[in-house]
Amino acid sequence: MGGKWLMKISFTRKHFITLISIALMMSLWQIAAWYFDSDLIVPYPYKSFISVIGLIGDVGFIKVVGATVIRGLFGFFISAALGLLVGIWAGLRQDFNTFISPFLVTIRSIPVISLILLALIWFNPSVVPVFIAMLTMFPFICTNVADGIKSVDPNLVQMAKFYRVDRRKILHDLYIPAIMPFIVSGASSAMGIGWRAIIIGEVLSQPRYGIGTKMQAAQTFLNVEAVIAWTLIAILISFAFEKIIRLYEKRVLKWRVQ
Repeated sequence: MGGKWLMKISFTRKHFITLISIALMMSLWQIAAWYFDSDLIVPYPYKSFISVIGLIGDVGFIKVVGATVIRGLFGFFISAALGLLVGIWAGLRQDFNTFISPFLVTIRSIPVISLILLALIWFNPSVVPVFIAMLTMFPFICTNVADGIKSVDPNLVQMAKFYRVDRRKILHDLYIPAIMPFIVSGASSAMGIGWRAIIIGEVLSQPRYGIGTKMQAAQTFLNVEAVIAWTLIAILISFAFEKIIRLYEKRVLKWRVQ
């Protein structure tokens, strides 16, 4: 009973600290708006939130947000599939891991803007954000999966093979529980980085529908309220995906314990 009470207090304290952090950010925003006193530089928070409501009520809102989300999911699933295949192989074969490491380091080190500029030459504008998302997310997932495979105790694998344990059972009871937390962690990091890359890709490639396209159009007309409003919408969507991944992570940890 006492443990549950303490958990409840801890939970409340965590949310209280989060609210303080949000209030501080809003206060700094309000102070900046007071200082500049210009909607062309820093609009007041309430004006930006009114703009958000206006954008959500717009007829084309679903098309714009839906296009960006679909690009993000498409890029994520491609990078996840490739990351799983390459990561598993890299985790099981040290030579292949040594071979693939320079590729992963190179991809991570290339500036996103360089990738976008090259993609603009190679692909259709609507494909550019997907390509950028895939390249930015792939190294995180691949590296995490490989680390998960390496975390499995080789002695347990050898013992399982010695006693002729079925390969499916080895996969289910040893490898999958080991790599699942790594996959979830890699997916969380990949979505955080990939989401920003998608928006940047849309800003520069200008597909017909996309949050980045709308942000660029608003910037062209010096509509700072709209730029911030679309930014807030992008943050909310990113936060929603982050929450979904974290909920799945809790389920994975619970499954491992069982």
